[in-house]
Amino acid sequence: MITLDGVFQAPGGPEEDTSNGFNYGGWVAPYDDETGHKIMGRLLQPADYLLGRKTFEIWENYWPMHGDFWPSINEGTKYVLSNTRDNTDWKNTVFVQNAADIEKLKNSEGADVQVWGSGELIQLLLKHDLVDELWLMIHPLTLGEGKTLFTDGPIPAAFTLTENMVTNSGVIIANYKRAGEVKTGRVGA
Repeated sequence: MITLDGVFQAPGGPEEDTSNGFNYGGWVAPYDDETGHKIMGRLLQPADYLLGRKTFEIWENYWPMHGDFWPSINEGTKYVLSNTRDNTDWKNTVFVQNAADIEKLKNSEGADVQVWGSGELIQLLLKHDLVDELWLMIHPLTLGEGKTLFTDGPIPAAFTLTENMVTNSGVIIANYKRAGEVKTGRVGA
């Protein structure tokens, strides 16, 4: 979930992430509609999950007690990138420490691995060419402040749009799959 100006900070609620004085937490709520719910239902299917430590610490106290909404979050393996944590009571959690560990995970057999939230982690993945697919939910607003998704130097990479729709509230939902290197040329040539 991002805004037109690329902000991903605190989409879910006012207290989710107030770092740097961010006052717009919960900006997704006004755009909630049935079309968005249908797509979310598809995305919430069983998978494994790769999470940054900050997102994990928000989720580990919430999802174990709210699994009726998203059962697979408790059943799937949660891989958590952290240099400060190495244990939790949340079942099916494995801690990893760096991009090399994530690359091993990416190249292993098993369930698809999804990243939710975890903006710094996504930036690390983009920088190390570890992203196969992006689902972007682009909300029709600009915030002018907050953490932005593509801040920290993703490598040049091409993606192909494989699916898209616009919700009744104006959210553009787009699925992009990695399509190789960036190609250049002249317009109209």
